[in-house]
Amino acid sequence: MPYVVTEACIKCKYTDCVEVCPVDCFYEGENMLVINPDECIDCGVCEAECPAEAITPDTEPSAEKWLELNRQYSAMWPNITKKKEAPADADDFKAVDDKFAKFFSDKPGA
Repeated sequence: MPYVVTEACIKCKYTDCVEVCPVDCFYEGENMLVINPDECIDCGVCEAECPAEAITPDTEPSAEKWLELNRQYSAMWPNITKKKEAPADADDFKAVDDKFAKFFSDKPGA
């Protein structure tokens, strides 16, 4: 039961979760993070750390499409192991709906 990052992360990209991950399974895109589900050890410590509540177990009914997205982009984006500053406008995007359709970027993070 790996954890996955969902649409709530888009344009927020808080990295509190990265700091607590014992296996460094987070990968950074331009405006969101993903978890490599094959590296995740299902410890769940990241879920509680996410201010945007963007991390969920893959057993949740809504998680199926996010599992595939996390798997796909974790193979393409760079690994992130240290906390970074969130975007200056991250809090403005926490309550925005339909962020994937509006804002998702497949570009890797820096």
